[in-house]
Amino acid sequence: MSMPLLTSVVLVYLFIIGFLTLKAYRNTSSAADYMVAGRKIHPFVMAMSYGATFISTSAIIGFGGAAAVFGMSLLWLTFLTIFIGIFIAFVFFGRRTRIMGLNINAHTFPEFLGLRFNSRGLQGLIGGLIFLAMPLYASVVLMGGAKFVAQILSTDYNAALFFLTIIIAIYVIMGGLKGVMYTDAFQGSIMFCGMVVLLVITYQKLGGVIPAHEQLSAMKEIAIQIFGAKGHTGWTTFPAFGSPYWLVVVTTIILGVGIGVLAQPQLIVRFMTVKSNRELNRAVLIGSIFVLVAVGVAFIIGALSNVFFYSYDPETSGKIALVAAQKNVAQIIPLYISHAMPQWFTAIFMVTLLSAAMSTLSSQFHAMGTSLGRDIYEKALGRQGNSVLITKIGILFAILVSYFLAWGLPAFFEGGTAIIARGTAIFFGICAAAFLPMYFGAIYLPRMSKAGAYASFITGTSVSMFWIFFIHEKESKPLLLCKSLFGVDSLAAGTLWTLVDPLVIALPISIAATLWFGRRGSQLPREHIERCFHNIR
Repeated sequence: MSMPLLTSVVLVYLFIIGFLTLKAYRNTSSAADYMVAGRKIHPFVMAMSYGATFISTSAIIGFGGAAAVFGMSLLWLTFLTIFIGIFIAFVFFGRRTRIMGLNINAHTFPEFLGLRFNSRGLQGLIGGLIFLAMPLYASVVLMGGAKFVAQILSTDYNAALFFLTIIIAIYVIMGGLKGVMYTDAFQGSIMFCGMVVLLVITYQKLGGVIPAHEQLSAMKEIAIQIFGAKGHTGWTTFPAFGSPYWLVVVTTIILGVGIGVLAQPQLIVRFMTVKSNRELNRAVLIGSIFVLVAVGVAFIIGALSNVFFYSYDPETSGKIALVAAQKNVAQIIPLYISHAMPQWFTAIFMVTLLSAAMSTLSSQFHAMGTSLGRDIYEKALGRQGNSVLITKIGILFAILVSYFLAWGLPAFFEGGTAIIARGTAIFFGICAAAFLPMYFGAIYLPRMSKAGAYASFITGTSVSMFWIFFIHEKESKPLLLCKSLFGVDSLAAGTLWTLVDPLVIALPISIAATLWFGRRGSQLPREHIERCFHNIR
């Protein structure tokens, strides 16, 4: 690679990030500016920030690598992401969230639910779960970005990790949510362009759109020979119904992420940053196009990388992508970029991956920092102080926790194999089970009681944790708690239950508990409910 070219591209990129951070810093003068961007963000900025926050290195590196194993079946997640993550989220959740958030003057997602159900304790519990669980998600995003930088620059992973963390820490702490959203919009634009160019070059490399997919279909017997025992039927078809691969694709990847997106705290707060529902309506189309390209291209490229490595790359001839990457899923996309793409594009795509990582991480760090500073310290514990300063301290602490997790996780989880995609799915599933039933009830069910909200949180969290630690073998085995207590890797060892994602079990139970207790607890004061739902229709 041309180091002068790479250096020039990265310096220009960092200069623009610095300029946007400084602009946000100068325009931030209150807690509302720092936490909800002053509630006057442009719809393009909001839509791109939402999409760039959602589409991280987990989607490009983690799930792109997973697509190299499971194939085009992962494109169903693209459909679900657009339909649920954009259309349903913006139209049916976003509008009500924006109005109610303004009515009750909420600055964070935990504060939104705490004020809606008139409970500081609930706000503190939600903030605590976010602060404790989100570092896992943030750490795998950090890992994805650092792995790509290390691969492209042939440098040490730990050095790349440190470099990436420092840059993000500076602009998140300085600019608050305005800085996060300004840089997100810029980074999202880079991601969009980078993915389009990647798709075009890939099809050129493989002889065109139709020949590329025909070649992938023709490799069906190879896929069945290697993965057939687990239900693989080819890279252009869906895994066999009920097979181990089918359960992973459907329950963990498609449903786990596709439904979990509705309950992501760092995304929900975006709805409270625009000044009217008109801005949300305008953002739907922008967000849909962005997600279609950013997610869809990653899955297509991941699957087609098998064709390239098997037939076009002299160094890996006769090897599928997983074998070429030495069975490390997280290395498939970086390896493909370094082997298949021209040098000039490698520099551009490095910035694309940096943008994907930094846009998501900045929002995660901001969400964790506000949870610790605003929701736990100020509200739940009732302490007084400078909200912005306390939040900045919370962000710094969250960054340190995520950094050390990203440093230690690769060795802990089987050399990091597939940990990026798994870490994302785990966090999305926990959020869906713990938050989604109470969040839906908060904006649609005026008579839902505080007891229903607590039932959603307690049931969703506890069932998810039980399944993660004792049933779902991908987590229960490396976590060792089940082995220590019962002498087995999973209490369901030898059955397909070990492959069923926690979301599939925890979310229905959480919904049932929320409905049961939500009707039986004491009702909130009528004037409080009227205030929450004022002008919401």
